[in-house]
Amino acid sequence: MTSHTSRSLPDALAAGTVVLDGGLSNQLASAGHDLSDELWSARLLADRPEALTEAHLAYFEAGADVAITASYQATFEGFAERGVSPGRAAELIALSVGLAREAARQAHAGGADRPLWVAASVGPYGAMLADGSEYRGRYGLTVSELERFHRPRLEVLAAAAPDVLALETVPDADEAEALLRAVRGLGVPAWLSYSVDGDRTRAGQPLEEAFALAADADEIVAVGVNCCAPADVDRAVETAARVTGKPVVVYPNSGETWDADRRAWDGRATFTSAEVTGWRRSGARLIGGCCRVGPDAVAGIARALRTG
Repeated sequence: MTSHTSRSLPDALAAGTVVLDGGLSNQLASAGHDLSDELWSARLLADRPEALTEAHLAYFEAGADVAITASYQATFEGFAERGVSPGRAAELIALSVGLAREAARQAHAGGADRPLWVAASVGPYGAMLADGSEYRGRYGLTVSELERFHRPRLEVLAAAAPDVLALETVPDADEAEALLRAVRGLGVPAWLSYSVDGDRTRAGQPLEEAFALAADADEIVAVGVNCCAPADVDRAVETAARVTGKPVVVYPNSGETWDADRRAWDGRATFTSAEVTGWRRSGARLIGGCCRVGPDAVAGIARALRTG
């Protein structure tokens, strides 16, 4: 936690609603950074770390309470493909937490008087493949193999002392089971967030079954959905709250659709901040945006939640 407060994020969730940031990649792209690399925003951990701090700061200044780090696509295997040693990869993965902490420090120095937290992003196995399989799941790996993939970077992120681990954009209940195993004993709370299509995970499992995996996991402080269409949120919030009894986390995309083959967004934005108060009524306590949701939209979310 920041020195500004000793209040934990789980305590804050018990007391009210917390505003998440928006899409890190679109904020970086808006600042002119090329994210076409297979490492995506994780490339900037080595090449332009100050750009990541600036992006996090933009969301804190817009009203976000939580910054999600640039470690979504940061893996030992992905860095190894670029000739980065395991030791240096661990430094870069840990740096993602430090950069978000620095943004919180700067926001407090600039006058922010509320608690600010850091969520260490843990993307799915498919994010490392950079072939769109993170939107499908079903990688052909066992739960144990997926656990062995995730545990080393989870250990590095946990050692960097984030406030929470964001197990996010998970397309498959099997991968969720692996992640739930991998976070045991790390001493850092986590949220589990699926990428969904309607009332099912991207891999096709019913959300009731997928959410139920986390119901008795002590490490998991919130369960929900992200990187999905805004229209898919309402049902997911209700289901997650009912099945798990835990606070719900939601941060959908703008409503546009990602074309993995063309590496481009299609369609039009449908997300509006007017929706967030309904999500809160249904049980959502961590609310923000994912891809293509920028600081202006997060400012709208913050206003709606703090005045509603």
